[in-house]
Amino acid sequence: KLTAGPNGGRILASVEPHLEFFVTKDRKVKITAVDDHGKAIPLGEQTVALIGGDRMNPTRLSFKKDGESLVSDKPLPEGNDFPVVVQIKVKPDAKTVTEKFNVNLSDCTTCEHAEYACICGH
Repeated sequence: KLTAGPNGGRILASVEPHLEFFVTKDRKVKITAVDDHGKAIPLGEQTVALIGGDRMNPTRLSFKKDGESLVSDKPLPEGNDFPVVVQIKVKPDAKTVTEKFNVNLSDCTTCEHAEYACICGH
């Protein structure tokens, strides 16, 4: 069953603890650690980097801690639907985990989330 994170974002389940990928109103990306029930928990030593948008001229985002989340240093590229590669390290000496998906910022027609975080499974 698909579930959204505490902010209504996409859950990245390939790492423990899971992370929520959420796009804010100003198009920045907010990463929040979540437990198995989708509740926000304190961050550990996670680091995140993102590359997305046009492959010929990609946008690179780095993240810094903001409260109990990581927030990107700049906004996502223009457009409403583009590929991203998210690289996650749960600890400094851990292997990098890579997540690839499309960030579709359009509203889903059947659930309350944006398409990138859609939980209705259509």
